[in-house]
Amino acid sequence: MNRYNPERIRKMRRTIRSQIVEAILDDFDEGLMELTADARAAKYAKMSESAFRFFRGSAYLFYFDVAHVPFPYHTPADKPTWIQGDLHFENFGAFRSGDGKIVYDINDFDEGYLGSYLYDLLRMSVSVKLVCEALQYDEEQTDEAVHTYLKAYYKQIRRFAARKDDMQPMLFTAEQTSGPIRKLLKKQEERSASAFLEEVTERTSALRRFSRTAELVPAEAEERGELTAAWGEYLMTLSESSKARGEAFYAIKDVAVKHGSGTASIGLDRYYVLIEGHRDPEGADDIVLEAKEVRAPVPAYFLPYSEPFWERYAHHGRRVAATQRAMHYEADPFLGWFSIADRHFYVRERSPFKKRLKLEKIRSHDDLLTTLKQMARITAKIHSRADNELRDHEGILDYHAEREIAEAMGPDPDKFADTLSLWAMNYAAQVHEDFDIFKALVARRFASVHA
Repeated sequence: MNRYNPERIRKMRRTIRSQIVEAILDDFDEGLMELTADARAAKYAKMSESAFRFFRGSAYLFYFDVAHVPFPYHTPADKPTWIQGDLHFENFGAFRSGDGKIVYDINDFDEGYLGSYLYDLLRMSVSVKLVCEALQYDEEQTDEAVHTYLKAYYKQIRRFAARKDDMQPMLFTAEQTSGPIRKLLKKQEERSASAFLEEVTERTSALRRFSRTAELVPAEAEERGELTAAWGEYLMTLSESSKARGEAFYAIKDVAVKHGSGTASIGLDRYYVLIEGHRDPEGADDIVLEAKEVRAPVPAYFLPYSEPFWERYAHHGRRVAATQRAMHYEADPFLGWFSIADRHFYVRERSPFKKRLKLEKIRSHDDLLTTLKQMARITAKIHSRADNELRDHEGILDYHAEREIAEAMGPDPDKFADTLSLWAMNYAAQVHEDFDIFKALVARRFASVHA
């Protein structure tokens, strides 16, 4: 018998990869996240829904695979960018900006860290490939979609580097967008600011409280007590203009535990906090804030360590809030952070206009290309403007990220897009192989957890 036949080789390769995937998931979810078997089973049930959902929940595996792969377009190790860290198609969305405009932008900052801009582009490009599969596009259409995103990013970065566009005040409102994104924003503009408040709260005995639902559960007395005790710390972290509203504005009226959000964040506490606002007798101006537990960003385990960055952002809530402030022109005025024991939280408004673009709203290939061009411009904007927070206020970066990125990308946009697109296509195939391995792992180790 031939010990070295192709089938034997394929089986051995799969066995080795299966061991890697299982070890990485154990290392992150059990070792670092300290998830119980029940929490892992809940997370993995979500991840089992599709290859894209698996990809969303396995950023640790992604960085394990790519952090040490040589690419020709990296910026120098000593010239990193402040990256979003988990960029994919569904981490963009509509919400209300700090000055009250309904905008479309990045809406998740938990993994914000310093590293090569390429990691955001590679992760986003793989997600575009998986989205195209969900939309049942062929290989040629998929390749065009990934190229469209990458070349639009390339073009916008070079415009920033040449000072043809100003990234600092850039907003993506209905007037500055087109296609499905514009339709989403126009629809959200028609939505009443109080609609979300009415959805998640109810009035009882002249007091407004959170409604009890499958996703919203009243906080236990101990949880509410811990959060209330830490609220003063949160108030101290607000901007000066936000502090000027006074402590009575931020008085806590109710606290609920939020379940069912996210995939990678399962196992981390998330609360909705109802605050007083301007003391309207009917409570119509009450505001819902979200307090979310956050831990070390996944890229930090694989990318170069920055001592000055960690000296400033050792508190992960502060890091996440600073990432959003750095990447948005008019950041959420409720951004802040606090601690409960050794757990870190950040706070933001639960925007009543929060909405992501659903795939069913992308009705044609042209719709997708239009959407990706705008997502690319947003990506270029966050990479280009974020360094100002560190350069002007923190003294950590002493250069302009967009210039370093433009230099690293080189003079040929087609070659740049071809190289990254080919890698993304190949890695998407790896995601599917890993997804099959993952489902077998779940069936073997977690299928009976809730039985």
